[in-house]
Amino acid sequence: MSSVAFTPNPEVTPDRVAPAVQTRADRVKRRLTSPWATIAALLIAVLWTIPTFGLFLSSFRPADQIRTSGWWTFFSDPQLTLDNYTEVLFSESSSSPGLGEYFINSLAIAIPGTLIPLVLACLAAYAFAWVKFKGASTLFVIVFALQIVPLQMALIPLLQLFVTFLQPFQDALHEAVPFISDRQFLPVWIAHAIFGLPLAIFLLYNFIAAIPGDVVEAARVDGAGHGQIFFRIILPLATPAIASFAIFQFLWVWNDLLVALVFSSGTPDTAPIMQRLAELSGSRGENWERLTAGAFISLIVPLIVFFGLQRYFVRGLLAGSAKG
Repeated sequence: MSSVAFTPNPEVTPDRVAPAVQTRADRVKRRLTSPWATIAALLIAVLWTIPTFGLFLSSFRPADQIRTSGWWTFFSDPQLTLDNYTEVLFSESSSSPGLGEYFINSLAIAIPGTLIPLVLACLAAYAFAWVKFKGASTLFVIVFALQIVPLQMALIPLLQLFVTFLQPFQDALHEAVPFISDRQFLPVWIAHAIFGLPLAIFLLYNFIAAIPGDVVEAARVDGAGHGQIFFRIILPLATPAIASFAIFQFLWVWNDLLVALVFSSGTPDTAPIMQRLAELSGSRGENWERLTAGAFISLIVPLIVFFGLQRYFVRGLLAGSAKG
């Protein structure tokens, strides 16, 4: 039997479907732009910003000022210094190393820890939404139920599985990619992927399943297979939802401390920046002025990710909040 080439129908391309999705988003946006909603948003923004502003101001205050007075006294006795940032970034002592290597470690953990569950969740969500197979409903319920399993309960069983099954594989991987094996990043990547998959599949399924069935059916009539439908129709339409989850997952992995401590060696070679932040204030919390500076250094990458994907994030929230 000869294969049929897929020629996209111009009437069902993503560019023609996107305006319909955007129309629903516009209706929801109009409902959320009432004066009361604006006032509530401004109030929440002010309440959220004041503590953050105080922490930011404290990061530039001298250590003796931080220990003896609150950040609001800056306006009556303004004193600023860059010593906190200099000590956090460029310290060479063994007891208080700089954040540079930890920063790289967090990037090496967060990027794969976001991409791996995102790729798997896109494939799984498409299969649940548009591929008919036996037991799909039961399997989806199981995936949905996994969201309520506390992360702390799964740490020890997962660690035992890693020791039993992953360690031999990682030993074999050492010869091919020494950097990955030496730094023990692979268990951390897998752990973050496992913990992020249930929510990712659930969110992306809700969005992908809401795509008009006529679009998929028209592509099938034109001879498209599942691969062509997924890459040429589903992924372009689901970009806002994918970007929304990518933001959440990246921020969660970047700010995580527990998983990295359990599944990495905890040494400077593999420890994320959050582990170093927990150590900056000292064993008794006497040097917490360094913690304020370190906290804002750690915010740089999440802020870049959020503002870079913000437009997709808002579109994803609005497009997934209405039907019809």
